[in-house]
Amino acid sequence: MPPRREPDHPAPTQSTVVAQFRDYHAEKFSGQRDPRIVDEWIQGLEFIFEVMECPDKYRVVCAQLQLTGDARLWWNAYWSMRPSEKAGCTWDMFKELVREKYYPSYYRAEMERQFLALQQGTRTVDEYEREFTRLAAFVPHQVRTEAQRAQRFIDGLFPAVRHNIVGHGTQTYARAVSIAHEVDASIRREAVRDRAQPSAPVQPFAAPPALPAPQPAKEKKRKGKGAQTDRRTRQRQQPIPLCPTCGGLHRGECHVGQDICYYCHEPGHFASQQAQRPLQQQQQRGRQQARVYAVDQAEAAQQPDTMSGMVVLNDIPVFALFDTGATHTFISRRCLDAIGVHAVTAVDPLEVSLASGRKIVTSAKASDLSLSIGGRVLTADAFVLEMRDFDLILGMDWLSFYHADIRCHDREITLYLPGDESITFFGNCQGYLVSLVDDSQKARSPHDVPIVREFVDVFPDEFPGGPPNRQVEFSIDLIPGASPVSKAPYGMAPKELQELKTQIQELLRLSFIRPSVSPWGAPVLFVKKKDGSIRMCIDYRDLNQLTIKNKYPLPRIDNLFDQLRGACVFSKIDLRSGYHQLKIKESDITKTAFRTRYGHYEFVVMPFGLSNAPAVFMDLMNRIFHPYLDQFVIVFIDDILIYSKSQKEHEEHLRVVLETLRREKLYAKFSKCEFWLQRVSFLGHVITQAGIEVDPSKVSAVQNWSTPRSPSEVRSFLGLAGYYRRFIEGFSKITLPLSQLTRKSVKFEASFQELKRRLTSAPVLTISDPSRSFTIFSDASRQGVGCVLMQDDQIVAYASRQLKPHEKYYPTHDLELAAVVHTLKIWRHYPYGGRCEIFTDHKSLQYIFTQKELKMRQHRWLELVKDYDCFIQYHLGKANVVADALSRKVKGDLTYVITQQSPLIHEFARMQLQAIDALPIAVSG
Repeated sequence: MPPRREPDHPAPTQSTVVAQFRDYHAEKFSGQRDPRIVDEWIQGLEFIFEVMECPDKYRVVCAQLQLTGDARLWWNAYWSMRPSEKAGCTWDMFKELVREKYYPSYYRAEMERQFLALQQGTRTVDEYEREFTRLAAFVPHQVRTEAQRAQRFIDGLFPAVRHNIVGHGTQTYARAVSIAHEVDASIRREAVRDRAQPSAPVQPFAAPPALPAPQPAKEKKRKGKGAQTDRRTRQRQQPIPLCPTCGGLHRGECHVGQDICYYCHEPGHFASQQAQRPLQQQQQRGRQQARVYAVDQAEAAQQPDTMSGMVVLNDIPVFALFDTGATHTFISRRCLDAIGVHAVTAVDPLEVSLASGRKIVTSAKASDLSLSIGGRVLTADAFVLEMRDFDLILGMDWLSFYHADIRCHDREITLYLPGDESITFFGNCQGYLVSLVDDSQKARSPHDVPIVREFVDVFPDEFPGGPPNRQVEFSIDLIPGASPVSKAPYGMAPKELQELKTQIQELLRLSFIRPSVSPWGAPVLFVKKKDGSIRMCIDYRDLNQLTIKNKYPLPRIDNLFDQLRGACVFSKIDLRSGYHQLKIKESDITKTAFRTRYGHYEFVVMPFGLSNAPAVFMDLMNRIFHPYLDQFVIVFIDDILIYSKSQKEHEEHLRVVLETLRREKLYAKFSKCEFWLQRVSFLGHVITQAGIEVDPSKVSAVQNWSTPRSPSEVRSFLGLAGYYRRFIEGFSKITLPLSQLTRKSVKFEASFQELKRRLTSAPVLTISDPSRSFTIFSDASRQGVGCVLMQDDQIVAYASRQLKPHEKYYPTHDLELAAVVHTLKIWRHYPYGGRCEIFTDHKSLQYIFTQKELKMRQHRWLELVKDYDCFIQYHLGKANVVADALSRKVKGDLTYVITQQSPLIHEFARMQLQAIDALPIAVSG
C-alpha cells in the first residue's frame, strides 16, 4: 500500500495573518517612555506570534497596527525619509528601532550596572536566577554566547554554591542552573538537619564548600588570631538559613511563640515596643567593638600597613584607604550622599575606637555597595563614619573575605577571586589632576581672536537682511513635460506643530519665505539633531525627480588634502546657514512652495533639500575664492579651510579670506568656527603637520556599528568605510564578502569585523610633496591587485581593487602589468610631470619597453605607461611585503609595519640582497 500523502497547505497570505492577529486583541502602544511598558508590549506580541505561528515577514505588519498616538507619528515620519528601505524591515529591526526610541539611555546603563554587580547574597538560587534573567534581557551584549551567560551566572553565586559548580568543570547555562539548585537545596537540608539535633549547640549557619576555594600560598600560612578573624568573617558572609520552625530566613534560635523581642532578642517586650524603650536601656545593650587607627591622611602616614588610592564605588571615583588595622569597613557621610545610597540602622550599634583613644558609636550602615577594581565588580558593606580625608576605609572584614595578600614594602595588595583569578592594586601612587582647556572654545566672542576681531561684522548673531544679487543665481530646470506636484501635509505631534509655527514665523521675519499661491506644494517633516532639538525639513523628493541634475563637479576629498604639504597653522570657517545666502531665480520661486497647517509658503532663498543645491553653492564659492584656491584656501560647499606654513603667513591669509567674505556679504557662524589651530578636524579627517588621519568621532561610530542585517545596511557601512579606503590596506579583498552578501556566513562576519578593526587602527598618512619623486610598489594575485604609494620612505596612500571576471583568466605577466596600469590610473596626478620608480616582483616587466612582440592589450597599456617618466624595477616577492598583502590574503598585521614609518625602501633592498645571496650560483673562470 503506498504511503499516505499529507495534503498541501497553502502559505498564509498577509490578509489572513492580519485577520488572525486581530482576534487576539493585542495591547496598543502609544509611545510611553517607560522601558518596562515597552518590554512587556514587545513580549506580548512575541507570545501571540509564537502561538499563531506568524511568519517573520508579517510580524512587522501586525505590530505596526498596534502603534497609536506619538508612536504612530514617529513610525510614519521615520519611514517617510526611507521609503525604499521599509520593505526590508525585519521583526528584529522593528524591536531594535522601538527600543532605541523609547528606552532612555540612562535606564539601559543602570540596568547594565545592576547586572554586572548582581550577587546571590541572601537570595535563594530561584530568586537569583529570576533576577539574573530579568537583568540579562537588558544587556544581550554581555551574554552573547552560552559560555558567557553561564560564567556570568556562576560568578554571582554564593561561594559555597559556586565552588561546587566550578568543581564540575565547564558548564552550559542550563547545567549550571541545575547544579546550583541541587547544591543550594543540599546545603539548606543539611542546615535543617543540624538544627533538628537537640544535643547540638545552636550555631550560625555556615555550610563549608564541597571544594575548598583556591587560596594563595601566603594565606595558608596564616595562624593565630588573624586566622580566627578570617573564619568569623567568612561565617558572617554565609547566606541566612531556612528556619524549620517558622519557615523564615534568620540566624540563631527561633523565638516563635516566646515572649522575646525579634529586634534585640531580649525578653519582656516586643519589637513594636522597641522604639518606645528609654534611650538609657538601649545604651545598656552590648555593642559590637571595632577599631580604626587612621581616619585622615596624617594618621594613615604613620601606619606602615595602610595603602590608599582611587577606586570606583557605585560608578563614582572615590579615595579609599586599605587598612589592616581597621576591623570593619567604613564610608564617610559625604561619600554616601555623593553615590546616592541611603544608610539603614544596624541591629547592633558599632563602638569604634580611634587612634586618639576617643570612641564613636555608629549605627548607620550601607549594604551591597558596588566596588570596581581592575575591571571587576566586588561588593562591600560599610558603617558610616565621619572622616576628613578618605571617602572609604576597607578594613579586615573586607580584606579577609577576598583573601588579601598584602606586601607592605611594595605597597601592593592582591585580592583573590573565585576561579583562580586575582587583582593587584598598587597603592600610594602619586597622581596629578590635569585640567585641559580648549583654547578654541575659551574665546566665546570674535573680539577675543586676533585678526578676527577686525571683522566682527562677518560673524553676526543673525542675518542683517536678505542676500544680495550674486554672480550665481539658483535655478530649477525641469525635465520636459513635468507638471506641478502637490501633496497634503504630514500629520504632526503637538510639540512638532509648536516648533513648526515658531520656525515659520522666524523665516518670515528674516524674509527667507513668503506666502504662496503656487500649484506646487511639498510636505514638511522634522528630524532630530545631535543636540536633541528638531530641524524643519521640506520633503522635496518629488521635485528632485523632475529636476534636471546640475553636473557641476564637487572636488575629490583626497585631492584637496594634497595641497596641505608643510602647513602647520589652520583656521576653519563655517558659513551661517550657507544655502540661505543665495537667492532663487524669480521664475523658479514657486517651485519651492511647501504646505503646512498654518499656510502655504515659498522660499525666496535657496532651501535645504534640493538636489542641485550643493553643486550651485560650490560653483559660487569657487568663483569667489578662485584666486586663492590651492594657495592657502580649501573650499568644500560651505566649509572653508585656511592653511599656512607659519603664524605670520596665517595672519595675512586669514585677513584675505575675511575681507573676501565681507566684500561678498557672506556671513559665518562664530560658534562653529575655529582659528589658529595646529590640529583641525575637516571633512571627516584630522589634519596636522605630521599628516592626515581618520577623525576619532568616525572611529567611534565604526566601533559601535552593529552587524548589517540587510543590503541597505551593508551599503551604508561600506559607504563610510569606502570614504577612508586610502587608509586601509587590502580594502577590496576585505570587503569582498560584504559586497557580495550572498549569505550570512562566518566569512561575512569575519569580513565585517576585520574592516572595523582596520578602520579603528588606521595609520597616519603623510601629505605628498609634488616637487619630490614618488615610489610605487605594485603586486597582483588571483584575488585582486594592490599598490602602495610612498614618498621619502613614508606612506602616502593605499589602493586595491578586486579582479573583474574576465581578468581572472589573464596570464601572470598581464596581471602584473595590469597592477602597474591600475596604479598609474588612480594616482595619475601624483607622478605625472615628475619622476617615479615602480617596484614589482615580476621580473619580465623590466623589459616591457624593449620587448618586440606584444599583444594588443599590452600595446594599449604600454602607451599609457609611456606618458609618465617612470622606470620599472624588479625585486623579489619576499621584499614586496606590503603590496603583496594588499592583493592576497592578509597573514599578519601590516599596520604595524606602516605605522612605524621606518625606512621601508632600504629594508626592501636589504632583504632583496639577502635573498640573492642565498641563491645557488655557479662560478666559472
